[in-house]
Amino acid sequence: MDNQQSLLQKDLRYTVSLDVFEGPLDLLLHLIKKHELDIFDIPIAFVTQKYLEYLELMKDLNLNLASEYLEMAAHLTYIKSKMMLPNPDGDDEEDGLEDGPDPREELVRQLLEYQKYKTAADDLADRPQHGRDVFIRDPLKVKHEEDRDLASPGLFALMEALKKILEQVDYSENNPYKNNEILITQISLTARIHEIVDILQKKSRVLFTELFEGVYSRIDVITSFMAILEMTKLNLAKVHQAAPNSEIYISVLADRDAAEQVLSEHKLEA
Repeated sequence: MDNQQSLLQKDLRYTVSLDVFEGPLDLLLHLIKKHELDIFDIPIAFVTQKYLEYLELMKDLNLNLASEYLEMAAHLTYIKSKMMLPNPDGDDEEDGLEDGPDPREELVRQLLEYQKYKTAADDLADRPQHGRDVFIRDPLKVKHEEDRDLASPGLFALMEALKKILEQVDYSENNPYKNNEILITQISLTARIHEIVDILQKKSRVLFTELFEGVYSRIDVITSFMAILEMTKLNLAKVHQAAPNSEIYISVLADRDAAEQVLSEHKLEA
């Protein structure tokens, strides 16, 4: 695993700064929503385990972790240790702290406050604004009327999908790299972007999982994921889904000539 990470950092030379995405409270809310947990009675050991799994995945992706992610990891570990202290009354329950304050109380307060402001911000963003919702038809852009009402999944939803793909790769019986520690060939980020551009020019819209079919190297899987992020950043592709926990789709936003022009401008020629 260490060898693969060093190869990834050497070959891709591509870094995502996580602080431009959601913060640690977003990740915790994502975990609570995904696993249908009670925000007022958080199973701290379970949430801490899942949170640390995400941090490991972020390291695999060569993401620059903002300091607040690591601070939250330390805070969760601290709360977990407090919850594991023996109860003076001999109660073995995890939250058996009847004689003292619940160590989760401050975290719950932060989550509720953050959720309130996040909901308010989302509501404001959905309101029409003068000039913002006026679009000029661009002949170079490929429009998908059926995609207009589809929402963009958050970073953590994408990472959850990636995590499932990596697990399938690790346990697939068809994986030729399963027992090999050294990988001889890996596709470059630039080459993978051009491959995905070609795929989207033919199909216009594909399932997120389709772009990983036949890919068995963890490095190539991560390269493909980085390529998708770069294409969305350059407005060459759109990532969307109909509802939370539903299938994620990738749609093309530019025709081949426009895509090649953008890639050339950003030094991503084939």
